Amino acid sequence: MSMLRGGGGEVDGNTDVRGPLRIMLVDKSAKAPCRATEGAVGYDVYSAAATVVKGRSSAVVGTGVAVAIPRGCYGRIAPRSGLAVKNSIDVGAGVIDPDYRGEVKVLLFNHGDEDFAIEPGMRIAQLILEVCATPPVAVVDNLDETDRGSMGFGSTGMR
Repeated sequence: MSMLRGGGGEVDGNTDVRGPLRIMLVDKSAKAPCRATEGAVGYDVYSAAATVVKGRSSAVVGTGVAVAIPRGCYGRIAPRSGLAVKNSIDVGAGVIDPDYRGEVKVLLFNHGDEDFAIEPGMRIAQLILEVCATPPVAVVDNLDETDRGSMGFGSTGMR
């Protein structure tokens, strides 16, 4: 199996991260995701329509964009730090499978008390492409032993 060196390590020949991120604009007011700087990991994602995320509530916001995530990756919709810090806006339901071809929509949570107005063309989230593994599932009778074992939820800080 051929190996390809990616930014985060080696990935197998079933991963296609060298080509462009293919974007289709499905709404006339849509704007293609883009990176703000050459060093940015995330592609800024823009709202295609005006909406309001009421305080202590959530809203699904359309982007007017469909994407073809490269083979061997998934797209993760992540919060924008500025919106999180200044307006208490967070993102949920953030996985885009590589076989999904519909419009990308962003679930925004408003953790603040004030309503948050979104205008068309506003940066609302970021799209990050992550290499992922999807090996076949094998049901087994036993798992290998480790020092941690089945201790969870903060157990590593109890030593």
